[in-house]
Amino acid sequence: MFTDVGMRPAMPRRGTRSAVNPTAHSGFSYPRLSAMTENTPARPRIWVDADACPVVIRDILFRAAERVGLELTLVANQWIRTPPSRWIRSIQVPQGLDVADSAIVERLAPGDLVVTQDIPLAALVLQRGALALHPRGELYTPETIAQRLSVRNFMEELRGAGVQTGGPPPLHARDRQSFGAALDRWLARITPR
Repeated sequence: MFTDVGMRPAMPRRGTRSAVNPTAHSGFSYPRLSAMTENTPARPRIWVDADACPVVIRDILFRAAERVGLELTLVANQWIRTPPSRWIRSIQVPQGLDVADSAIVERLAPGDLVVTQDIPLAALVLQRGALALHPRGELYTPETIAQRLSVRNFMEELRGAGVQTGGPPPLHARDRQSFGAALDRWLARITPR
């Protein structure tokens, strides 16, 4: 039902793969992202609710995934372009209400990071023991999520009554800096020194 779109292996080292048969190799193989041994602890992953994630935030995430060698998965109900990388992939899910959210929640593990503007998704992520980060740099917490859900529901009621509430303000440089700083703090906590 779900389609892995952007999983691309890194370019092979010169001389390790046959020019005639690219699947033939001389003993060198790339480690599988999902294959973990009993002795290797699973590393946290980054999940992105990519339907509404700003492109500039995705670019920050692409650079971070490459820099620290961490699996990054974008989930959306449309095709999302990803750079060629062994760490970055995209999953396209069918159209529908909260289908991408459900796909993320099904796959995430405690300790993973989910980048989302969707407050109900952030609440589900926190319930599963993972972390949720807003593209403006706010880390959702159990203490703040109830308030955010209340405000969201109130705004939805206003929109249902015909009140024009407007959308979120544009993303500014300070928002990008705040997101980058929050992401760097999380990466510093999970990467071995």
